[in-house]
Amino acid sequence: MAGSEALAPQALTPAWPRTGVRRLWRAMRPERGRLVFAALLGFIAAASSVALMGTSGWLISRAAEMPPVLALSVAAVMVRAFALSRSFFRYVERIVGHDAAFRGLTGLRVAVYDRLEVLAPVGLARFSRGDLLARLVADVDAAMDLPLRVFLPWAQAALVSAGTVAFMAWLVPGAGAVVGLALLAGLVAVPWIVARIAARAEARVAPLRGTLSGAVVSDLDGCADLLAFGAVDSSIAHVRTLDRELTKVARREAAGLGLGVGLSVVVQGAAVIGSLLLAIPAVTSGRLAPVWLAVAALVPLAAYDVISSLPNSALAYQRVRAAARRLDEVLDAPPPVEEPADPRQLPSGPLTLECRDVVARWVADGPATLRGVTLTLGPGDRIAIVGPSGSGKSTLAAVMLAFLGYDDGIVTLGGVPLRELTGDEVRGSVTLLTQSAHIFDTSVRDNLRLGKPDATDDELITVLKRVRLAEWLANLPEGLATELGPRGSTLSGGERQRLALARLLLSDRPIVVLDEPTEHLDPQSADALTVDLLRATEGRATVYITHRLTGLESVDRIYVLGQGQVRAVGSHESLLAQGGWYAERWHEEQDRVS
Repeated sequence: MAGSEALAPQALTPAWPRTGVRRLWRAMRPERGRLVFAALLGFIAAASSVALMGTSGWLISRAAEMPPVLALSVAAVMVRAFALSRSFFRYVERIVGHDAAFRGLTGLRVAVYDRLEVLAPVGLARFSRGDLLARLVADVDAAMDLPLRVFLPWAQAALVSAGTVAFMAWLVPGAGAVVGLALLAGLVAVPWIVARIAARAEARVAPLRGTLSGAVVSDLDGCADLLAFGAVDSSIAHVRTLDRELTKVARREAAGLGLGVGLSVVVQGAAVIGSLLLAIPAVTSGRLAPVWLAVAALVPLAAYDVISSLPNSALAYQRVRAAARRLDEVLDAPPPVEEPADPRQLPSGPLTLECRDVVARWVADGPATLRGVTLTLGPGDRIAIVGPSGSGKSTLAAVMLAFLGYDDGIVTLGGVPLRELTGDEVRGSVTLLTQSAHIFDTSVRDNLRLGKPDATDDELITVLKRVRLAEWLANLPEGLATELGPRGSTLSGGERQRLALARLLLSDRPIVVLDEPTEHLDPQSADALTVDLLRATEGRATVYITHRLTGLESVDRIYVLGQGQVRAVGSHESLLAQGGWYAERWHEEQDRVS
């Protein structure tokens, strides 16, 4: 989409500052024609409102002189015309303006989502789930205020003010200057004061809103544990504290807005009084007909009504600035893996995944998690990667999937360095099953078809049999159409992992990475699932990352990691004969089983 392209970080050159609001305005470029048209429509509606007030004042004053009815007919028709045009053009302006804003909003939301996809999963560790939700929803919605509550009101107010000043200068020489100063104060001075008061508060509103969303999402996710440990009251108290703090900051905003509205009323009154002070001598001296006195009083009053919304616009602008800064943090976040400028394609045929002296780290200036790891996974090979927690097993998986870049060494897939391949190209051949595979809040069928969108029901039933879920499927009330609930809440841990395995098998990728898929299961369920995992992935190149050693007799090679380095390599029997960490861990597991 044009809007998302305009927001992409690579689309912003040094000639265009990377200021958030300017980026948002640039993203609206495809819709600027509609916005200008909406501004003109709004100007006509606002000018009709001012003209209606002035014409009505003239008509009432002239009618008080009891002239012939025909002398009032033109003014009466104008009153009807201005009343109708005010409503009609305001309605059309709302349609055109909101259409442009929603189109721009769509482009912005797509751009943010595309960036989140590039950052996921490694690059999103800096954001909490609730904070990401606030950025994707609340901050993007706040950005829509830029065209609707900032650009359009100010553009219309400026045009109406210019027309009003010109009319008053023609009607009463000198009144144009007085009214112009009052309108200038309403256009610039009052909104500036509101913005200055609200800026500090608004800078805290968006982060606080994200923190509050994060706390609510976290409490909802962990409500079962909170209930089990009796921590519900403390979690609710924490949320209430955040809510009170957010309310306190919002009150500061409201105080600034109230001051702005009060100043607007004062300046509006000054404009009317100033206009009358100049118009009354003109009437008494005979330079101005008495019927125009009401016009001189009502036109500034009506014109100031048009700009009375600008304090709100100033507040909306501060919200847009705060939201834009938070969106910039997402749009400008460096990706964990840089995409190549001239990507290559994988060769056809069987693929070999090879790591040679790989050094990788999660944080740019942090310690290396992998220190010179070397391994090879040929077509059909089955290897296991084991080691204590923190030894670098999951880091190695992230490097293999091109989720995380590497500092030194080389990783090749099919003989092509991973740095010369796009992430999508890599993950088109390498797939992953994690310890917490996500199950979507939809049916069994839809969850499985993520692996193969065009899979038939017979294929789905077959793959469920392969992962030993046939009996489970037979007991479901609606079979494949059964809804699984949020995050697969209706499934046990083992059922969730087996369903995710079925989805993985449907994807038919030649290389499979299993990253501790039995982590959250009890030992008996974990051992049974390990056997089924290795059986179901037979014939595919498989990397099985685990902290449990049961079932590894069937793999070709076992790599033992320690402190980011390969400490030992061999089969199950050879590693037991060597002794060391593997043998000690194996005997500990056997003792627990006994």
